[in-house]
Amino acid sequence: MKKADIHEFFKRLAERDPTPTTELEYTNPYTLLVSVVLSAQATDVGVNKATKPLFAVANTPQQIVAMGEDRVREAIKTIGLFRTKAKNVIKLSEQLLADHGGEVPRDRAALEALPGVGRKTANVVLNTAFGEETIAVDTHILRLSNRTTLAPGKTPREVEDKLVKRVPPEFRRHAHHWLILHGRYVCKARKPDCPACVVSDLCGYRGKTTA
Repeated sequence: MKKADIHEFFKRLAERDPTPTTELEYTNPYTLLVSVVLSAQATDVGVNKATKPLFAVANTPQQIVAMGEDRVREAIKTIGLFRTKAKNVIKLSEQLLADHGGEVPRDRAALEALPGVGRKTANVVLNTAFGEETIAVDTHILRLSNRTTLAPGKTPREVEDKLVKRVPPEFRRHAHHWLILHGRYVCKARKPDCPACVVSDLCGYRGKTTA
């Protein structure tokens, strides 16, 4: 995709949705971090159903640690991999208390040092909680970037690095969410909704749908 087309691509996404954000429900950087950790191999809708009652009674590292792993596990048992995730939530909460005064650090290395937190999760937190111009490449963005020829790559990191270089500066703050939402609802995996796509004419996908 050419430079001018990429600018137009994001300009249209911005016009359609000027202030995109995550569909995960959170109240502070900590609950966002926990929600993103829980969202691995799970839907945002499923995570929200579990975290709404959980966060109503515990929304700080201190409160989560006080609950204990058994109660956290019970609260999130509807989410995939809930046993491992419950352990990670307790451990990362303990580490936040021990190393960061209970606050979520605005630092990639510190975030990635937390149990259950990888590069993608760190990017989401840095972008959504702190306004950093990071791009977290999930399955939606990986697929969309290759399909549209926006930023082709075989791995999430390869696609991320290309997007960071190619997304125009004025669109970097929200690029992450525009791409995720577009991939989730329009440029879908099995059958992309090309007729409803605002950037269809800029897209390099050869198998565009017509209906």
